[in-house]
Amino acid sequence: MQNRMGDNGIKILIVDDKKENLLSLQVILADRGYQFVEATSGKDALRILLKSQDFAIILMDVQMPLMDGFETAELIRQSDKLKHVPIIFLTANMNTNEYIFKGYQSGAVDYMIKPLSPEILQAKVMVFTELFRKNQELKKKEEETHALNEIILKTNVQLASQNEAITKHAEELKKKNMELDAFTYISSHDLQEPLRKIQTFANLILSNEYPNLSEDGKAKFNRILYATNRMRELINSLLTFSRATLDDRRFETVDLNAIIADVKAALYENLVEKKAVIITDFHDNVKIIPFQFVQLMENLIHNAIKFSQSEVTLEITIKSRFVDSSVLKDIQLLPNVKYCHISFEDNGIGFEPEHSEKIFGVFQKLHGRDLYEGTGIGLAIVKKIIENHDGFINATGEPMKGATFNIYIPY
Repeated sequence: MQNRMGDNGIKILIVDDKKENLLSLQVILADRGYQFVEATSGKDALRILLKSQDFAIILMDVQMPLMDGFETAELIRQSDKLKHVPIIFLTANMNTNEYIFKGYQSGAVDYMIKPLSPEILQAKVMVFTELFRKNQELKKKEEETHALNEIILKTNVQLASQNEAITKHAEELKKKNMELDAFTYISSHDLQEPLRKIQTFANLILSNEYPNLSEDGKAKFNRILYATNRMRELINSLLTFSRATLDDRRFETVDLNAIIADVKAALYENLVEKKAVIITDFHDNVKIIPFQFVQLMENLIHNAIKFSQSEVTLEITIKSRFVDSSVLKDIQLLPNVKYCHISFEDNGIGFEPEHSEKIFGVFQKLHGRDLYEGTGIGLAIVKKIIENHDGFINATGEPMKGATFNIYIPY
């Protein structure tokens, strides 16, 4: 056996008991990138094929000693791995129909009668080698596709498992949140009763026993009343926050002027005391949850009153306009959605820019209790209400230059 040409070429098995014929075939098919494997007998050819089946074509002489080409071809065709390898017989004696039929019957796909025509041999070999090349490429593609499909299948199974876990976790989280909201509401509601009793009995003592109390006793009872009032404010704020979290989301198309009118009535005394001026400029109605939006505006206006400058008339400007999210260039807004932008601006004490996120946290206060009263929940409630509307809120401010709250509600 002799192996010639590069290892990367298409392999051709040439079988002939005469060395000169083997050399002649290689000369005819030279310079085409083929890799030739020589066999000098049928037995030798079978031995080679047992070790390697990746041949594009077999060129085989019919007349060989011990085992001729017909017998060799029949044995090759018995192998499942080799039965599709094309065999071309090369002989000087296939000149009768019976002889030709025997060649095809033994498994050959074609035959050529010697002396061989180089051009015809080259053309026939090229057809089968190109077919082999295409089949190999197709097989490789199929293997790659199969491997890719296996990866996709495995990934889909993993994604399905992860989605199932996420869905389960989301359901559990939703249930826990509902339980927490209910617990907050019930706990806050139930805490009102003992506070009422403390306030009632403290007021009775102050009313009936006030002259008998020492100055220190009077001061301590006043501290008790102050603490209970503060606790009541905190509980009411927690109740409001829990209600803002619950899924009571009935949207209505509302005129914002009506919302502001309700808030002005609720905070009338506070506004008069502060001589506050509220300027509004609303464009069209907006689809909101009315009672929550009343709470939102009430909290913002109350916040502006609380943090107003002592020697400056409080001015609050509230405007609305409709804008497209693409114009706003805000990554937190949904693309291709129209928003109602409500701006709330005051001329109060403002805040440092680095606190623009902190002010929306529960129990977050930028100032001490002695300077400004409050529970630290008001703006957290505002943010929760905006989230219930699938909206977004941010704040900007500068010390002693006021604050601006920008609200975006999908329209």
